[in-house]
Amino acid sequence: MKVVYLLSLGLLLSFSSYGQQSTKKANLLWSDEFDQDGFPNPAKWTLEVGDHGWGNNELQLYTSGQLKNARVQGGVLLVEAHADASQPKGYTSAKLVTKGKGTWQYGYVEVRAKLPYGRGTWPAIWMLPEENKFGGWPKSGEIDIMEHVGYDPGAVHGTVHTEAFNHIVGTQKGEKVLVADFASDFHTYAIDWRKEQINFYVDGEQYFTFKNTGKDYKEWPFDQPFYLILNLAVGGNWGGREGVDPLIWPQRMEVDYVRVYQQNPNKLP
Repeated sequence: MKVVYLLSLGLLLSFSSYGQQSTKKANLLWSDEFDQDGFPNPAKWTLEVGDHGWGNNELQLYTSGQLKNARVQGGVLLVEAHADASQPKGYTSAKLVTKGKGTWQYGYVEVRAKLPYGRGTWPAIWMLPEENKFGGWPKSGEIDIMEHVGYDPGAVHGTVHTEAFNHIVGTQKGEKVLVADFASDFHTYAIDWRKEQINFYVDGEQYFTFKNTGKDYKEWPFDQPFYLILNLAVGGNWGGREGVDPLIWPQRMEVDYVRVYQQNPNKLP
């Protein structure tokens, strides 16, 4: 994989520093600025629940209605994993989805976040189809805007999965970028999803492009509405590949905002 190194100060300003004219042109479709303390806005987010491993042998129980696992505090969403000896697998966390409440086909999806650290953490910002138009995973596609596994500090991954390209058979398409201060500073993770390609960004710097081959859904199932997911997993096939450090908990992913635009605001004329 190609690795792109970013300065800790960031190479481009986030959209928040652009003027109102850019806002109008970009056409903001959906956002959550997390400006009210308490539980995440139920009009925008559903918390999925379960400890069945989520297809990856993960250890956490995803909870609903537990402020310690998912809360808005001081203008930031906190998705927090805790060690919990009362649970069979030893951990609780949260998984927020916009399914049925916010779905998009094409657009610019931008999330400003600070990531957890330590072996066993596996935060993700990703997308799945609202309906499995072409069949179950991976046939209908998956877009991983950001994934980070704690045993490989600072390596942030952007990846797509389809029937032809997926990690089960080792053909997934993606790149990684080194973000040295991933756990101490906020960074903007984004995709620009168009009919012809999906571009991946960190702090406005493009580091990966997945092109539409023009073939069938097996290579490009991304012509249907997708919803957004924010979660923090513990352990699992990838996140737990080098074990889980029992001394680092609790750990959290902090999300400053989520914004979905019709156009990429950083590329407006």
